[in-house]
Amino acid sequence: MTPDDIARAMTGAVQSTADGRQEALLPSPMIQNHASFLHWLDDGALVCAWFGGTLEGKSDISIFASVLLPGSSNWGPAQRLSHDPDHSEQNPVLFTAPDGALWLFHTSQPSGNQDECRIRMVQVERDGQDPTGLSTAEGRYLDLPRGCFVRAPLALRDDGAWLLPIFRCLQRPGQKWNGSHDYAAVGISPDAGQTWRLEELDHSTGCVHMSPVSLDNGQMAAFFRRRQADHVYRTESADGGRSWSAPHATDVPNNNSSIAAIRLADGRLAMICNPVNAAQSSDRRASLYDELGEEDGRPDADPSGGCVPVWGVPRAPVSVCLSQDGGISFPLRITIETGPGTCLSNDSTDGRNQEMSYPWLLEGPDGSLHIAYTYHRRAIKYVRLAPGWANATERNDP
Repeated sequence: MTPDDIARAMTGAVQSTADGRQEALLPSPMIQNHASFLHWLDDGALVCAWFGGTLEGKSDISIFASVLLPGSSNWGPAQRLSHDPDHSEQNPVLFTAPDGALWLFHTSQPSGNQDECRIRMVQVERDGQDPTGLSTAEGRYLDLPRGCFVRAPLALRDDGAWLLPIFRCLQRPGQKWNGSHDYAAVGISPDAGQTWRLEELDHSTGCVHMSPVSLDNGQMAAFFRRRQADHVYRTESADGGRSWSAPHATDVPNNNSSIAAIRLADGRLAMICNPVNAAQSSDRRASLYDELGEEDGRPDADPSGGCVPVWGVPRAPVSVCLSQDGGISFPLRITIETGPGTCLSNDSTDGRNQEMSYPWLLEGPDGSLHIAYTYHRRAIKYVRLAPGWANATERNDP
């Protein structure tokens, strides 16, 4: 599909395909749409949030969201949930607190300087007249150091503390951020988001987009995107998220692009990602923000003491990987969509970008699987797999 073809299809209409899936391209007034996040609301509505604008890193990038009501065959209109004209607002995360309040967490950065990013927290209200309507107030920045980024949902610890997965983009004086010293951390709030402290994970340089999953008996596992574009990495906690082991490689390749993981009702873990890595492709680009066209005379950060990030590895296929051993191995990988995945440009208007990336997934109460991902940076694509999807696929894809 060309960018114009994609734009014409961005109606939000959910349509059935020949193989029994349901699909839609979500509506958006923006020419670039990326980093989707799915969240169930209390009444069974499904909300998808993402960021949109002209180009990632530009100050016109804002958070948008759309709602799919129970039984509806059309996503509601896109609604802007952030309004800062001076910052690029990215990576939305939605969280329903124990008191029922719906919160949006998102990043806020000047241009491509991820090491200057702050995290904003804002309450989301639903429209009493229009069930697809959402609105936000001003919100506030978390009292965490600059350079903190989010991508994955919050978890509740057994003592009620909020755990916010974070990756820290470390500032290097006089040098431009390039991902070389990013590491994993957890933001902890003991008072329902009022105050926060940061605890970093040891030996986690290069591990970002921490995606935690609860296991049995207070145990947790978490999975990481890797700046080195080698493999998805895994850490575990035996004390409910109070401490974490040093991350180690899994058997799933990673291309330095986002992942997401959940636990299914049957106990298996499902992780969605692009299971390819730098060893499988020679495609490279200079950096994530090499197209912004802004003057910055600083040199790229020296990788000494950190890692050498790899950018430009293709972002396709989109696959769901299943594990029966708590995420130690993922022997079954189900392809949702494939394509060239070319991501040497972030531009969403000229057809060069063909990535299918930053996927998210949720299981429905009926066992269905709900998926959203970036489609050529032009749209957010939604896919629903019917109940029984995993067993049916296993029979056809040994």
